[in-house]
Formats: sequence, C-alpha cells, structure tokens
Amino acid sequence: MRNAVIVDIVRTASGRGKPGGALSGTHPVELLATVLRALVERNGLDPVLVEDVITGCVSQIGEQSLNIGRQAVLAAGWPESVPSTAVDRQCGSSQQAAHFAAQGVLAGAYDIVVAAGVESMSRVPMGSSSTGRDALGPSVRARYPEGLVNQGVSAELIAERWGLGREELDAFAARSHRLATETASAGGFARHIVPVTTTAADGTPHTHVVDETVRPTTTPEGLAGLGTSFDTDEMRARFPDVEWRITPGNSSPFTDGASATLIMEEQTAIRLGLTPRARFHAFSVVGDDPFLMLTAPIPATRKVLDRAGLTIEDLDVYEVNEAFAPVPLAWAADLRADPEKLNPHGGAIALGHPLGASGLRLMSTMLQHLEAVGGRYGLQTMCEGGGMANATIIERL
Repeated sequence: MRNAVIVDIVRTASGRGKPGGALSGTHPVELLATVLRALVERNGLDPVLVEDVITGCVSQIGEQSLNIGRQAVLAAGWPESVPSTAVDRQCGSSQQAAHFAAQGVLAGAYDIVVAAGVESMSRVPMGSSSTGRDALGPSVRARYPEGLVNQGVSAELIAERWGLGREELDAFAARSHRLATETASAGGFARHIVPVTTTAADGTPHTHVVDETVRPTTTPEGLAGLGTSFDTDEMRARFPDVEWRITPGNSSPFTDGASATLIMEEQTAIRLGLTPRARFHAFSVVGDDPFLMLTAPIPATRKVLDRAGLTIEDLDVYEVNEAFAPVPLAWAADLRADPEKLNPHGGAIALGHPLGASGLRLMSTMLQHLEAVGGRYGLQTMCEGGGMANATIIERL
C-alpha cells in the first residue's frame, strides 16, 4: 500500500499585507521561490526529481497571474523540466494543493511532489481579481435574490446564531496573540520559518524571520476599544437584530507570505535517505451555505472523522483557521471539542492569513505541535469563500 508522507514543510514569517509591511517590497514570485529553494536545499534533494509543484493562490491577477507556481519554479533556479499549476480554493488553496499532491502520490501519479501557497496582499489586494466585475453571474443572483453578503457579515451572523458575545470574541483574539507570542519566544516556529531578504524603507537590506502580525501586548481590554467593521447603514437595515461585534482585532489581518511542503511516497523518501515526519491519514472537502459561508469546517470535520474512523477525542490537536474569531469558536461548540487542543500556538488572528499560503501555515504549526508533545493525530480545517471547507487529518510518524 502506498503512503503519502510529509518530509518537510517551510514558510516565510508573516508580513503585514499593506504598503510598508515587512514583505511588501518583495514580488510574490520571489516569496514563493524562496520557500521552494529552501525546501530542496534543506533536504539535499535534486529539484529535477520533483514531478509537479501544485500552488495555492487566491488573487491570480497582476503579479500573481500567469500560473505563479511556474514562474516561481523558474525563479528558484529549478530545472525547466519541473511543471507547476495554480489552484484556487479560496482561503484553503494551499491546503487543497496538499490534498491534490498527496492524493496524486496515493494514486501512483507522483512519487515526489511539492504543494505550496503564496499571497502578497500588500501588492495584490484581496478582491483584485473580481474588482469591477460580476463574479456571480445572473443565475447565482437569481438563486439568492436577497443577495449574498461578505465574509465579515457572515461572521457576524455566525456569532449571532451561536450566541458568541463581543467579550468572548475579544478574549479568544487576545489568546491567539498570547499563545503565538509564547511559542515564538520559545523558538517554536523556528524550525519551519525560512528567512526572506527584503529591502527596508530606507533602502537597506533586511532579513525577515519574525511574524510581523503578532502583537505581544494585546489584551481583551485593549481590543474592547476597537470599533466594529461591518455595521453599515445597509447591513443594519437588513439585519436589525444583529449585535455587531466583529472588529479588526478579532479578525485575521491582511498578510503577505508563502509556504511549501515536500510530499513523497513513503518508500521513495526512505530510499533517498529522508525521514518521513507524518503521513496523510484522511481528507475531505465540502460545500455548505454560501450565505453563512464560514460554517463549512463543521461538516468537513464530521466527514473527515467518519472517513478516518476517528472521533474528536482521538485527535491531539486541531488547527481551525481564525479568519474571524466566531469561526473556530462555533466549530468547537458544535463538535464539543477540547478548547485546550484548539490552535494551541495561536492562529491567523495573530499569525496572519496570507490567503493562498495559509493552509500550509496551519499544517506546519500542527506538525510542530504533534512532534513537540508526542501526539499522533492532528486535524486542520479552513472556511473558504463561497461556503466551502477542506479538512485534513495527518498522523505523526
């Protein structure tokens, strides 16, 4: 039986996804090339052996167009024989890239493949690919005549439905920053972060290795002073009973970053003298209500647990993307999950959410936790635009 295993996984440290952010001076092709280059150098692998590079990216326009994975393969100096493709599963794009890569290994289509992800939200702002265009089309608009809403409003509706108050959301956000700060201080992210050489505002070179989006001094009291983000006159009129509570503080920030993982068939890795760190145990991908949009991690988790023959209690850690604080909190409430196992090193509220790269950031954090505590199974899941979610279970080896 073939096994798909993770040999290594790397990411850049996060940069604020706005002009002046730590990575805003770096072209997204170069960000992705940096993690690709590091992946083979760390493992002494000749890149000619890589059979495909599957790259997650959401805003595939401008500097992220023309199949950004292929451009990064060339920028990394890899042989021209190495192909690549780009996939868009919205926020779960690099997690989906890992699914496709691992499933290709299991099917016998690959023995060595890289899954990757990248997003430069400072240079290619979120929504760039649909600006000025009707991305839904008339049939979707006819199916939902009252109109779909943006993700922030969906987060508000989830908070309302699950009874999550502003204090609870802000406390969870502060926890994210505290745990990320503690992990970074203990060197917990160091194994997977690769340096990016950037140019500072004054023109001097700078090596970026620390997540810029983590704020060590964050407290619930400080977050309580922030104004809400989505309570426009139109939305208040449409949803008069909503107690608006989503703020920049309990949401993930716009972020720049890249990530990549080296996936192999287990016996191929052993033959090359490499050590498999984890194997892919189960996968799921689901669609859910595109109006609430962010609830799909719940059915995705139930589906992947059923496929794996496991229960929530069998898992040692769960990484649930913190696009907005209500998402992991509603997930945990619905599945009766242990809150101590939920994002124990902080999540996207602190570490950032570079869209196309986030899935593999979660995977790197999940793997590091399993190795640190000697755990066996970890699960990650992410809400995705349009009401979808991926879920993945890995088993530490």
